[in-house]
This record gives sequence, structure tokens and C-alpha cells, in this order.
Amino acid sequence: MRFDFRKRLLNKERLTGTIVTLPCPQIAELLSHCGFDWLFIDGEHGPLSIGDIQLLLQAAQPGCPCLVRLAANGEVPIKQALDAGADGIIAPLVNDADTAKQVVAWAKYPPQGSRSVGIGRAQAYGDAFVDYVSQANDQLAVIVQVEHIDGVANIDAILDVPGIDGVFVGPFDLSASMGKPGRIDDADVQGQIEAVRRACMTRNIALGIFGVDATAVRPFIDRGYTLLAVGMDTLLLGQSARRALSEIKGP
Repeated sequence: MRFDFRKRLLNKERLTGTIVTLPCPQIAELLSHCGFDWLFIDGEHGPLSIGDIQLLLQAAQPGCPCLVRLAANGEVPIKQALDAGADGIIAPLVNDADTAKQVVAWAKYPPQGSRSVGIGRAQAYGDAFVDYVSQANDQLAVIVQVEHIDGVANIDAILDVPGIDGVFVGPFDLSASMGKPGRIDDADVQGQIEAVRRACMTRNIALGIFGVDATAVRPFIDRGYTLLAVGMDTLLLGQSARRALSEIKGP
């Protein structure tokens, strides 16, 4: 643990990050120098092994905390990401309270949960074992993704689970679950996103969302979203390359 990310999240500070999908430590190193408040390391959709994830965590600068989106909501992916040194996890496709409870249990050491005790990078390979274990439950963030219509229907029960620090809305998957893939501006899709927002605001739970660029994300800031993921490594690279090429060759 390099930074008290969870405290800032719970205090509703605006935290702007970007998504890392490529298994290239230099990408994480570069982006962590750019001034982002956090990095979203995508173990679900990115082609990342746990070894790749650890290398990305090692490459990021100490002042830039990293959250890992899990490949799946299982005990092993959770403990591997945290033992590798992540500052928290983003659990995908949390559709009900039982799933949320299990995610929290696997992420927390006893007596708050059932996380097994290992010795890895997070514990400085044993040198900081006692300090890490004594602080981890208080300093590691547990964020759940609501990205399916079933998750929206169960949002109140999900938010009632102790230990949930934030909710990250997945608008694209949510639209797909409603039979409207990619139509995130559809009125019905926006209505479901708004239902999640209202529930989180009522309980003072931090709320996050992804947008392909700043223009896509900016409207959500005024609506109370504080955990922002703006673009991703591949998009940023492609956009920059096309812009440079257009400036030289013209439209």
C-alpha cells in the first residue's frame, strides 16, 4: 500500500484515472507520471495475467494508486491482486447482495472477512507483513461494478452490504443487458443509470463511471460522480497518433 486511496474515495474527492489494458509496464509508468489520481488496471477485458498485473503495479509511481478490475469474482483473483500490491479491487458484474458479501469477505482479513494470509509483494515479501495485515482492511478499497439490469434491480440490497466503498457503473454492459448494446444515451438506459446514482447518493456511497474521453465524462461530474475513468491506454494512443497525423497530412 503506497497511498491512502480509500480515505480519499470515502471523502468523495474527485479522483480521475484512466484504464490500463496493455501488458506493458512502461505504459503504467508513463501514465502514472501524467498526474492521474489513480490507474484502473483491467484484468477482466485486458490480456493481463497476474504476473502482468504485478509488473504494472511495480511500474506505477508511488503517488499514483492502482485498482485492479478482477478477471472474475473469485477468492483466488482477489487475493492475488491484493497480494500483488493493488490499492483496491473493482469487482465486475455484481448483480446481488450475496455476490457483494462474498467479494467483501474475500478482500478482508479476519475477523471482518476470510482473506487468506500470504506473503508477497504487498507485504514486502515478509518485511512489512505485520504492518500490512494490521492496516489492509482499513486502507484497501472494495468497489463493485453495477453493469447489468439485475444489479440495478438489486442496488439497494447491494449497497446495504458492509464493506462496499464505492460503485462503478458499467454503462456499456448495462445497455447490452437491456437489449440495447452500446446505446448508452437511450432514455431507458439513462434511467437505470440514474436509479443507481440516486441510491448511491442516498447512502453517501462513492460513485464512479467510465467515459471514452473527457467530453463523455464531464456531465457525470455535476451529477455527483467522483471516481472517474477517462479513456484507456489504447484509445489515448490511437487518438494521439491520429491527431498528429492529421496535423501533418490534413483531414
